[in-house]
Amino acid sequence: MTPDLLPVDPERYATFLTVMAVMAVTPGPANLFSVANGMARGKGAALPGVAGMSLATLVWFGAAALGLGALVTALPDLFRLVAWAGALYVAWLGAKSLWSALRPAEGAQDVAPPRLGRGPFSDGFLVQIANPKAVLFFTAVLPPFMDPDRPAAPQLALFAVATIGMDFITMTAYGLGGAALARAMTRPAVRRGFDLVIGALLLAAAALIGLRS
Repeated sequence: MTPDLLPVDPERYATFLTVMAVMAVTPGPANLFSVANGMARGKGAALPGVAGMSLATLVWFGAAALGLGALVTALPDLFRLVAWAGALYVAWLGAKSLWSALRPAEGAQDVAPPRLGRGPFSDGFLVQIANPKAVLFFTAVLPPFMDPDRPAAPQLALFAVATIGMDFITMTAYGLGGAALARAMTRPAVRRGFDLVIGALLLAAAALIGLRS
């Protein structure tokens, strides 16, 4: 099958997988929730928590399917502007991570894990449905990878498979290793090294988005 007949452009999809892999491992509300959920409720709660977050991600993809395809088809110039906005957003995340690594140790952990109060599934759903990282992903990061010359639905389906699959792996790992990971992340040297690596990877991801736009 020729590339033009595939549901997604292979180069766009490969770039998306690279960007998504970086974003999936980047600490944020969802991953911090996985750590807190595993610590507070044990290993048995890790998968239900991840399932709740995955359902919220599906809701976001459904919303994207209702309007994103029309936007890409009708406003290609705006689409390119959004692509550059996505690159700038990811670059900002990278710069923020590098700055976090260079700040004094007591300021490195600037996002607190959400407080647990409901069941792991419902908590996970609420964390991800209100996650600003998810909102910005669907409004700034995903649009550059949509090909206006291909049907939107098959593209969104494949992007959803990749997104949920990578998130499932990383968030489950965070949850199952919650207690040990949380202890390691409280060490200033470990946290700074982690932030330096993530910052460099995010800047590389931003360059990939900019080149694809």
